[in-house]
Amino acid sequence: MFQNPPDSVIREILSHRRTIAVVGCSPKDYRDSNQIAHLLMRKGNHVIPVNPNHWEILGVPCYGNLRSIPFSVEMVDVFRRSEFVPEVVDQALEIGVRIFWTQLGVYHEEAAQRALDAGVIVIMDRCPAIEYRRLGV
Repeated sequence: MFQNPPDSVIREILSHRRTIAVVGCSPKDYRDSNQIAHLLMRKGNHVIPVNPNHWEILGVPCYGNLRSIPFSVEMVDVFRRSEFVPEVVDQALEIGVRIFWTQLGVYHEEAAQRALDAGVIVIMDRCPAIEYRRLGV
């Protein structure tokens, strides 16, 4: 059964600036995906919105999927329903992502295992905003 990494690993992830693709990012400022993407930006991360229905979100170019991002991405934060996680994991593995994170309520055991088997750090069913506060990052 899947277990998230220890707090020390999550703290290390959140303590460093990264290039983070936010899959399912919404342009609507009241949506969690938009608010978390904005928080990640305020923390100094390079955030790339991923949503096939928009060209720009939060003032930065938006991409239709992970494969279309023309530069390296270190982390993916997923705001899609659990049934879409396997497809996102496939794309994340194709582009060489090192950290795969899913938001509260988003969980897919088999997809997580595929990512873990490929050497990716996987965090599921967690929110970075909550983790920043909880871990004092």
